[in-house]
Amino acid sequence: MFIVSLTYKVPDDIVDFHRPSHMRWVKESFDAGLFVASGRRVPAVGGVLLSTADRSALDAALAKDPFYINGVAEFEIIEFTVTSAAEGFENLLDK
Repeated sequence: MFIVSLTYKVPDDIVDFHRPSHMRWVKESFDAGLFVASGRRVPAVGGVLLSTADRSALDAALAKDPFYINGVAEFEIIEFTVTSAAEGFENLLDK
């Protein structure tokens, strides 16, 4: 599994300008099965994406994110192995 942490590099007005196209990309990526969760960081300094896709598919998708293309955010990708999960989240376990 991958945690993708986005950190904004630009002022809020520029983030807000690109947010609608970023959110369309997020929806398309969910529809393609790339992400299992997403949301804003608190405080609102960026966002987080959770992905069970393979790394090459994830990298290809991230390269199409308007936040990436337009230099709105920097991306940190953390890979980890899910060895334990709460009831109802067993589908996240690495096989």
